[in-house]
Amino acid sequence: MATSATPQGSLRQRNVPGSSKKNKDGASSDVEVLDKLVKPNASKPAAAAGSDRDYKVAFVFITALAFVTRFWGISHPNEVVFDEVHFGKFASYYLEKTYFFDVHPPFGKLLFAFMGWLVGYDGHFHFENIGDSYIANKVPYVAFRSMPAFLGALTVSVVYMIMWESGYSLPACVVAAGLVLLDNAHIGQTRLILLDATLVFAMACSLLCYIKFYKLRHQAFSKKWWKWLILTGFALSCDISTKYVGLFAFITIGSAVVIDLWDLLDIKRPGGALSLKEFGKHFGARALGLIVVPFLFYLFWFQVHFAILTRSGPGDDFMTPEFQETLSNNVMLANAVTVDYYDTITLRHKETKAYLHSHADRYPLRYDDGRVSSQGQQVTGYPYNDTNNHWQILPAVEDEQKTGRHVRNHDLVRLRHLVTDSILLSHDVASPYYPTNQEFTTVSLADAYGDRAADTLFEIRIENGKPGQEFKSVSSHFKFIHNPSKVAMWTHTTPLPDWAFKQQEINGNKQLAPSSNVWLVEDIPSLPADHKRREKVEKKVKTLPFLRKWFELQRSMFWHNNQLTSSHPYASLPYQWPFLLRGVSFWTQNDTRQQIYFLGNPIGWWIASSVLAIYAGIVLADQFSLRRGIDALDHRSRSRLYNSTGFFFLAWATHYFPFFVMGRQLFLHHYLPAHLASALVTGALVEFVFTVDSAEHEAAYQAIKTGKRAAVPKRHLTARERFAGQSMVPAWIATGVILALVCAGWYFFLPLTYGYPGLTVEQVLRRKWLGYDLHFAK
Repeated sequence: MATSATPQGSLRQRNVPGSSKKNKDGASSDVEVLDKLVKPNASKPAAAAGSDRDYKVAFVFITALAFVTRFWGISHPNEVVFDEVHFGKFASYYLEKTYFFDVHPPFGKLLFAFMGWLVGYDGHFHFENIGDSYIANKVPYVAFRSMPAFLGALTVSVVYMIMWESGYSLPACVVAAGLVLLDNAHIGQTRLILLDATLVFAMACSLLCYIKFYKLRHQAFSKKWWKWLILTGFALSCDISTKYVGLFAFITIGSAVVIDLWDLLDIKRPGGALSLKEFGKHFGARALGLIVVPFLFYLFWFQVHFAILTRSGPGDDFMTPEFQETLSNNVMLANAVTVDYYDTITLRHKETKAYLHSHADRYPLRYDDGRVSSQGQQVTGYPYNDTNNHWQILPAVEDEQKTGRHVRNHDLVRLRHLVTDSILLSHDVASPYYPTNQEFTTVSLADAYGDRAADTLFEIRIENGKPGQEFKSVSSHFKFIHNPSKVAMWTHTTPLPDWAFKQQEINGNKQLAPSSNVWLVEDIPSLPADHKRREKVEKKVKTLPFLRKWFELQRSMFWHNNQLTSSHPYASLPYQWPFLLRGVSFWTQNDTRQQIYFLGNPIGWWIASSVLAIYAGIVLADQFSLRRGIDALDHRSRSRLYNSTGFFFLAWATHYFPFFVMGRQLFLHHYLPAHLASALVTGALVEFVFTVDSAEHEAAYQAIKTGKRAAVPKRHLTARERFAGQSMVPAWIATGVILALVCAGWYFFLPLTYGYPGLTVEQVLRRKWLGYDLHFAK
């Protein structure tokens, strides 16, 4: 019975023109087709689809172009550009072994330090300001910039390899790699001392390694299978060890692994059912390779980080005193003085650096929202040293001796404001900005030791302190807990209105755990400089277990990363990225009319973004057609559309949509990994639209599906086998048109990417396509 009797069959026949030998019924011989599936050498000549030699020649050519575009003029400008002030500085700190703090993990910065070490740089320059001269300060900046440029060039090669390993035709490989090769944003970001080249390269490598691992799924637990599984885990580790957004690559690979495991669990799977024991081995191997191994490498980079940074530095303030005791030459610990009762002290908030302050002015009767205050004396946070910051620390019970008794952890104390001769108090009255938090004020000594005595008592709770531990200036980070109500003294950066001179609000926070409740005693003004208690005793450097240091640093990194919410003139929103609605000014030079403006290739980005929409439309149309009983695609085309191209689309989505729920500052460079994935989708769609799989493979699939022949072992088919005998001219024409347009866009915006030659005002105006905020040099 003819298979074309059904609508599905007729559509398939239109899509897969016959080219094999016919039997007496005019149908392809199933035995012959199946033989061709398991014996690829029996396929027809495939020069049209591209031989391995063609792939290799194209690979070498594209890689060479990648190195040229990344390294061309890399020595310009010879001064600090944009965020080089951060990552160049961190490399110098590594080379000086000076402790610093950053919200990003250490791997990418360690690579810069390694490059500096290779060329004999000593870290003397600290990249303080944009525009500082590298030449005058004798900095090997070209070596530093060469590292990301090298990785950026290899990223183009990896994109090509991803398409090649996935079995795509040569035009598809060239399109995908070309979109990254000629993209101004990828070029611009990889020619400077920045982390994104490492991030994007590691992300691309994770995709490539997983694809090579997945291709070996029918050789489970072989040496090659284990090799690519472990390499996938290593690439993922490098990704997240560079920036925390590397977590998105874990989501990409993790989603694919979950789907793979779900298929393995199917008792009706083509390769035969797996026992639960065998399935457990598969699950365990993936958990080891993609969770345990990456985590161990992640820890390793922090171990290297701690091993190198052994000297006190600018990052000390972000860490606890216990951590700082592990660093040599720590100024804070050297200046620590035990606090005694009746000392005059100044208290400073650890995170906002504001002093605990008071003055004679009162809270207003009513706030702007109509709530009533106590009209008590204002207690605020003040950023400058002032006598109104002086407080005398008093015991809960008056001490006749009044000298020589140390304040200790968990002691109950009172604070007397010296200038106004009043006692600090908190009570059940709402603070100016937080109706749920308690107001802080002061009361007279008579009230403080009379009816309001209980409300003036506060507990000193030293962070990680031991019972009875001495309370010290500078080194004892503590929470000041109001004893009756158990709220912690807290402040924040939102300024109070004019009635408080725009100083910070001090209030009682009911949540005791947050680190934002931590204070320290900065100084003891009542203690003369030459007093015996101020004598510095040489302190021995202590040690802490690695995991304790790691946990502490992780908490601090996550907290400060979440605090990056302030506005920035070049910040952008995720919806703007695929359409390239704005860029970032990296560097300007008025004298020469030169500037570096971080911007992608608009034509390449718009093509890739359009293709993403086309892909979604094709999948939706196919699903709708299937619901109506119309099968418009052959099996292999649909399989690649949903599986291979779907994997690329998944990589784009998982590297893009999570940014919509982030509250921190975001910039165009955050889209670079997603853009790389969109380039892969574009290459795959070019092949899908302009080529058709061989009819023999579809006939073999239908024979197996209808039970005419038994299933044969699956294997990965190359593009040469899939497009045997088919002309690739349409695909090459599409490739040529796309790359010609992209190349034109790259060349047009090239002066803004490389920083030269300088542009006239008229030339700048011609490049303000979507209102790009370019600099007009005078």
